[in-house]
Amino acid sequence: GCTGTASATVNIDQVNLNLSSNTSICEGSNTTLSASGASAYSWSPATGLNTTTGSIVIASPLSTATYSVTGTSSNGCTAIENVTVTVNPLPVLTTSGDATICAGTSATLNVNGADTFNWSPSTGLNNTTGVSVIATPAAPTTYTVIGANSFGCVSAADITVTVNPLPVVTLSNFSSICSNAALLTLSGGSPAGGSYSGNGVS
Repeated sequence: GCTGTASATVNIDQVNLNLSSNTSICEGSNTTLSASGASAYSWSPATGLNTTTGSIVIASPLSTATYSVTGTSSNGCTAIENVTVTVNPLPVLTTSGDATICAGTSATLNVNGADTFNWSPSTGLNNTTGVSVIATPAAPTTYTVIGANSFGCVSAADITVTVNPLPVVTLSNFSSICSNAALLTLSGGSPAGGSYSGNGVS
């Protein structure tokens, strides 16, 4: 019935894994995900990630995705945390299309498909915001409209306004005629194909 005692210390290793918060991105963009509190990290799924190991990864998912990271301590203990990357759509812009005007006239340019719009350059425009602007450029100009939706995602579209020059019209004076003379045919104007107007012209 003899007894003896011995004692031993048990160290409890706990992984306090910290992960970046859920985040939102626009289609075609990326975000950085980070983890801390462990010695090694493994991320999954691999879809949309630039790497599956390390404390920092870059996520570029095509659609909303939830990633899991497993953190491992130096003693082999593990912990798992999740983070969701929400992918928001880009606005799809529809414009009135390219326009052709004569010098000195204007064209109305329209766009829809987003919540706010900004136009540039401002040259020849009556406004630089809104779904509709009036363009009166002095020379051919390509306007860019950037539309943003409620998620803050943006898309751009171009509208080109072509400006045609006015014709240079010339007409020489006619010889004097008597008041009772026969009808006079007006001709000789340049460029050809124009029309004549004035008192007594029919």
